[in-house]
Order: sequence, then structure tokens, then C-alpha cells
Amino acid sequence: MKNLPSYAKKLLLVCFASCALTNAMAQDYPNRPIRMILGFPPGGTTDINARILAQKVSEQLGQSVVVDNRAGAGGNIAAAETARAAADGYTIFYNTSSVVIAPAMSSKLSFDPLKSFSPVVLTATVPIVLVASKSAGMETVKDLVTLAKQRPGAVRYASSGIGTVTHLASALLSTKAGISMTHIPYKGAAPALQDLVGGQLEIMSEVVNTVLPYAQQGKIRVLATATPKRLAELPNVPTFDEAFGSKGFEMGAWQGLMVPTGTPPAVIARLNSEFNKALQDPMVRERLQRQGAEPLGGSAEAYATYLRSELARWATVVMDSGAKSE
Repeated sequence: MKNLPSYAKKLLLVCFASCALTNAMAQDYPNRPIRMILGFPPGGTTDINARILAQKVSEQLGQSVVVDNRAGAGGNIAAAETARAAADGYTIFYNTSSVVIAPAMSSKLSFDPLKSFSPVVLTATVPIVLVASKSAGMETVKDLVTLAKQRPGAVRYASSGIGTVTHLASALLSTKAGISMTHIPYKGAAPALQDLVGGQLEIMSEVVNTVLPYAQQGKIRVLATATPKRLAELPNVPTFDEAFGSKGFEMGAWQGLMVPTGTPPAVIARLNSEFNKALQDPMVRERLQRQGAEPLGGSAEAYATYLRSELARWATVVMDSGAKSE
């Protein structure tokens, strides 16, 4: 350093000081409660899974992980709020596949899924199923298609919000079947399901762990699963390939954890470690699997690679489905 110009020495000192401060922050992290933002209301699959993980990670860290439901706009409100938050590890984003669907649905987002966030870990994936109200009189996908062709626009389908995977699943079905249905977006799965059970709607595509209790109680009927093979929880329910003849109609809702860009790498590494540890806990895995969710995990780098691939895949799905930001 002796022969370096004075400005270079000052720059190096600033870098050293910054690194030292970052390391000190990471070693002290967390020293206060962590806020976990998610884009859907209480009671839905995202909320249930987030709370299971938040509870376990709270125990591991010795600090509360407080779930903050910021419902609306298919998860975009929560994403935008997280992107604006301080990059210190005390605001984390329990995101869904909606975060990579959003750019294909709208060019007016206040966040970028790759530039506004740093990936932490992919947490779980949940199969999508198509369900119908008992009062709709449908027992099969063929019944749905027949009714929709007889009465274009009369079949109403709910979703957890515009641009969510549940919206796109039904929109893609509509396109592939050549039928016209009316989309009714909600701020989450819980209120949509209440209306479905009450007969205010005809159908809904939703993650299996949210609808399974209603199906088991006989309040709704499961018509098909968007999975490559039949689900163990629903052995008598056909896949779309079986019921509809649409090869490759496979769709699942995945969830993960992100933080605002600029969060110290050491903090990201700590969060990745703690959430991976929670995802390996037998009780956590059993609770997630009991609802139909498949626990995942892995490195932050692997999640970053997955996000990039999903951006491309969902852009194609949005185009094929004909879905629009309404």
C-alpha cells in the first residue's frame, strides 16, 4: 500500500471498513424481530406454509419472525413493499411464483424480480387442482367444457388474484378447451373458497393443500389435477392429461424466500442456513406434506438459476393462456 496514490489508499480503507462493518452486522444478526412479508391474506396456502416455517426459524434464531400479510394485486403489493425496504435482513419476502409471472402480465411494475431482490432459498412447491362448487352440477372436466360451450361467459372462475398461478391455470384451460369463462379475482384463496363453497362461483384452480379439507368434507368437488400423475391424496381424481387430453398440462405453485437487493451476503447465508435447517426438520416436513406441499431447500445460487428459468417459462404460459392484466 506504500506506493499507492493517496486516493487509492483512502478507497481501500473505506472498503476495509465497509467489509468489517458488514461482517459485524452479520455476526450480530438478528438482534431484533424479523418481518416476513407475504402477498396473500391469512388462511391460504402461502400463509399456512409461511407460518409453519416462520415459527420454526423463530425458535432456531431466538428472535421472532413476524408474518405480515400484505394482500392484493396478485402479490405485487407485497413485492413492491419489500423492494423498498432496508436491505438489512430484517424485512424478508415469502414469495410465490407470482413474482416471476408479474413481468409477463404488466410492464408497469415498481420492482424487477431479478434486480430488486436477492434470492435466499426455494422452500416448497404445491400441486394445482381444479375444483367445482357442488351446486354447479359438474362432476368432470367434460361437464365443465360442455356447460361453458352452451353458455359462453356464464361459468365464473375464481383466483387468488390477477397474474397468480391460480389465475393462469384456469385461463390456460379456457384457451386449450376453446371455451369462454369469466374471471373473478380475489385477494387470496381463503375468501375465494368461501364463495365457491357458498355457490357464488362455479370453479377455481387452487393449490391442493388449501382445497383438500373442503373436498374431504364434501363441500366442493375436485375435477382434475395439473400433475403428471394422480395424487396420493386424491387417487380417484384424474389428471388433466387423463380427463382433458391436453398433454403436458402440468402446473404447480412454488414458494421461496427473497430479500431486498443489497442485503449483506453473510446475512443471506445465515437465512439460507436457518430455512434449510427448518425444511429438514421432521415435524416441519410432516406438517407441510400433510397439506400436499413438497418441502424443498437448497442454495441461494440454485434458487437464482431457477428464478431465471421460471421467468422464461411463465412468459410462454401467459402468452399461451391469453391472460391479461385486467
